[in-house]
Amino acid sequence: MKPAILDDCPEPLRDFLFYMETIKGRSVRTVEAYYIDLRTFLRFLLQRRGLVPSDLPFEEIPIRGVTASLLSEVTLSEAYEFLNYTLSERANSAKTRARKVSALRSFYKYLTVKAHLFDDNPIQDLEIPALKKSLPKHLSMEESLELLVHVDGEFKERDYCIITLFLNCGLRLSELVGINLSDLRLEDQSSTLKVTGKGNKERLLYLNDACVSALQVYLKQRVSPQNVKEKNALFLSSRGTRLTARRVEQIVEGSLKLAGLSGQGYSVHKLRHTAATLLYQYGNVDIRVLQQMLGHVNLGTTEIYTHTSSKQLEEAAEHSPLAHVKPRFSPKKPESQKNRESPEE
Repeated sequence: MKPAILDDCPEPLRDFLFYMETIKGRSVRTVEAYYIDLRTFLRFLLQRRGLVPSDLPFEEIPIRGVTASLLSEVTLSEAYEFLNYTLSERANSAKTRARKVSALRSFYKYLTVKAHLFDDNPIQDLEIPALKKSLPKHLSMEESLELLVHVDGEFKERDYCIITLFLNCGLRLSELVGINLSDLRLEDQSSTLKVTGKGNKERLLYLNDACVSALQVYLKQRVSPQNVKEKNALFLSSRGTRLTARRVEQIVEGSLKLAGLSGQGYSVHKLRHTAATLLYQYGNVDIRVLQQMLGHVNLGTTEIYTHTSSKQLEEAAEHSPLAHVKPRFSPKKPESQKNRESPEE
């Protein structure tokens, strides 16, 4: 964790963050997100209880003085008031508020079950806000092909390989930048890639011909690493250092712009959505196989990709075994039409 975070945290929160990082194996970014969400809650609590000057700006409220005793006094009602505050005063979406509830529940579960600071969890019954079930945004098959065609620039071999892996393997951004040469096995019969996902959990992905070809081309052009620390990194910058997550985002953003797809809400994470959706819709991949490939702990997380497209619905109708059966009789004319017909003179 960053020193600034440690300096700002009261002891119970600091211990919780260390626990999530070292014992639960959460990533640095996830731990920092916990800190930000819980800092907001503690600032709200201090302000609501009148424990800080009323004219002190919310973002400047220090939380280091929060005690275990104060945390134990929190009521379920206050937790819901906090959620209302994040909606009315901070305009947080349901998804953001749900994340804050998750952080709060994890924090209090730790304080009760692991740290044994409380006998009972005061917010045990706190519910997560209902989320609208929306389809994950993704590129269509045509847009995906258009993106690959428009990868260009001085390091086009590298950038093409990056986007190919995103679109075929459904990698997370952190997983891609963390790939090492030793994680690759490029063989004639079965090529594989080992990736390290959330919670430092490893999984093995099998590479298709597109990925293997892109990797082979890139590896011939790969720049030499500038120091021993970076020698095993797969994707390197022009300076021979491991590509950062932000640089990869810029590469994808640039390629989307060249393909005429910028300004439509597409991003690196949407390429992961794209890979999963195309695999399910066009590859007929079983949902549990998709779950393992994406590194999801819960099957419910993977099920967001099982939505049906209009094309699938059309094909389903055509695949009915009775789809081409015709009626054996001619339709009768309506009585009203018969009455309007006059006999020929």
